[in-house]
Amino acid sequence: MERTLRNRLTFGPLMLAGLFLMLWFDNAAQGMTRTWLPRRPDGALSDGIQGLGLLILLIVVSPLAVEELAILFTAERVRPYRIIAGLGSGALAMHAFLTQFLWFQNISTSTLAFIIVFVMLLAALRRAWAKQSQDAIVRMAGTLLATLYLGGLGWFLMAIRVKHSLHVTPGSAVTHDRFVGSTSLVLMILVVVKATDIGAYFGGRALGRHKLIPWLSPGKTWEGLICGVIFSGIIGALFSPHLHHMSTEWWKGFIISMVLGAIGQVGDLLESMMKRDAEVKDSGSMIPGFGGVLDVIDSPLLAAPFAYLLFSFFTHSRL
Repeated sequence: MERTLRNRLTFGPLMLAGLFLMLWFDNAAQGMTRTWLPRRPDGALSDGIQGLGLLILLIVVSPLAVEELAILFTAERVRPYRIIAGLGSGALAMHAFLTQFLWFQNISTSTLAFIIVFVMLLAALRRAWAKQSQDAIVRMAGTLLATLYLGGLGWFLMAIRVKHSLHVTPGSAVTHDRFVGSTSLVLMILVVVKATDIGAYFGGRALGRHKLIPWLSPGKTWEGLICGVIFSGIIGALFSPHLHHMSTEWWKGFIISMVLGAIGQVGDLLESMMKRDAEVKDSGSMIPGFGGVLDVIDSPLLAAPFAYLLFSFFTHSRL
């Protein structure tokens, strides 16, 4: 246990530093490309190209996570085509990235449907190329599931980053959209989800008495979960007033972050269920103290679609 904690304290800050560097590049690239795109109707410069750093991160991480997910699937004799699932996950990240451009928005829905169907068909063609019909359905289903689990959830994270606001003139009938994507918003989501892990870990060690789900994750307790969720809410409340281009009251940030923290724990339990089914402790061993890549990204990925929904609701409502 002490060795695991030491590894976490060593590699955790390193991963956080790498994340900060990637998001810094993302923000810097957006500033440098503001003159590349047409000006707005009011004559102001464009927002620039958003999400380049996050796109690189998702494209690099997706194949690694697909590899680990495929190992977990093998426990049930589900063997997805890893290259196809990796390409599909990358294609979904690219799709979300392109939604920031007006020329793509008209075809975004049809393109999204095409990617999903094409992944399934490509898996079928891959099986047919090998002249094998056995396990064809399992291969197709596994490949599509891996693509949607990683690429589909990652799509929301990228969509949050490239989300635009509507620039309208006073008196216009168009409702102003205050949900604006930024690197600080993505960072907030990642930080509050991981803050829940930290709060739950130390809160559970200090106060844990009642097991959360003993048959699935014996180390988790209700007391740890409550401490983690409250800690994530505090972090979100401190973070929310400083979100770039968005005005979010501290109490909204507190509520949003607590919900995201709880959802992140659900994502962790979901992966625990798959690992228990595969009879392995971690999804991999790439990151000492944390396990595999999937062990690190499972919580933020599941929290991403809920974050998109919550920010959309709280920034449009009159609360």
